[in-house]
Amino acid sequence: MPEAAVRAAASGAQWIDTAPNYATGRAQILLAPVLAAHPLLNVSTKTGYFTAATGTDAVNDGVLNQDQAAAGHSLAPDYVRWQTGRNREQLGRDHLDLVLLHNPERAHPGDRPALHRAIRDAFAVLEEEAAAGHMAGYGIATWAGLEEEAFTVEELLALAAEAAGGRHHLAAVQLPVSLVMMTPIMQALHGRGPLPAAAGAGLRVMASAPLHGGELPAMVDQELADLIRPGLTPAQACILAVASCPGVTNVLLAASGAPHWKEAADAVAQPSLTTAKLREITGVLASP
Repeated sequence: MPEAAVRAAASGAQWIDTAPNYATGRAQILLAPVLAAHPLLNVSTKTGYFTAATGTDAVNDGVLNQDQAAAGHSLAPDYVRWQTGRNREQLGRDHLDLVLLHNPERAHPGDRPALHRAIRDAFAVLEEEAAAGHMAGYGIATWAGLEEEAFTVEELLALAAEAAGGRHHLAAVQLPVSLVMMTPIMQALHGRGPLPAAAGAGLRVMASAPLHGGELPAMVDQELADLIRPGLTPAQACILAVASCPGVTNVLLAASGAPHWKEAADAVAQPSLTTAKLREITGVLASP
């Protein structure tokens, strides 16, 4: 992981995305030296999921009870405040660029009013952290919350304004966008859905899992890759399609080695696909 971050920084990447539960809880500590060596590199981290060891620490520090710790996920205000401070400590940065609520939809599945109250209360803590100078902004990182409409971008903006009592620091949404999870792309091509809503509100839109956990390149043959743009590998074609989607500002890439990283970075550097081309691609993939 540190080697991948070093490659990303050396290649001109502006953001590193992490979380306290990544790499069995070691990701942030491993990234700290890289961030220290590259002070201009932005970092987004999260609060929500935690490892069993972190849960034990939270219980010992009095911010979670045993039942809450056993769940492995929490939006409780005391926990959000504690985890945000722990993120700063582990990453070696007094000021975080972005803190995301990690899959907040897990907190109260099927109960939108309770979920929205929990998000608002967590946002209130993050507003306090921003006011104290501990972070520049916050947001949500979701897998299914926006697609399943556990919340909408408009509702998140309203909850942030309520939490802040006015002007807020909600700055980003992170969600999966790929040629497997095409709904956000297809909606955006018609001016609907979370991507144009977030972009229109000035939020950073971070597309996660553009290769669907590494599965997508094996599902895309060279003929489809050439339809997207001749000369690209299947992986590059898939990444370019996501990077070209209206509203997307960042594509989160994971690479196991230097050649894979260069391949992905070269794809993002390509001129964007036209809306007409994206419509053609999604039409081909959506056809039976």
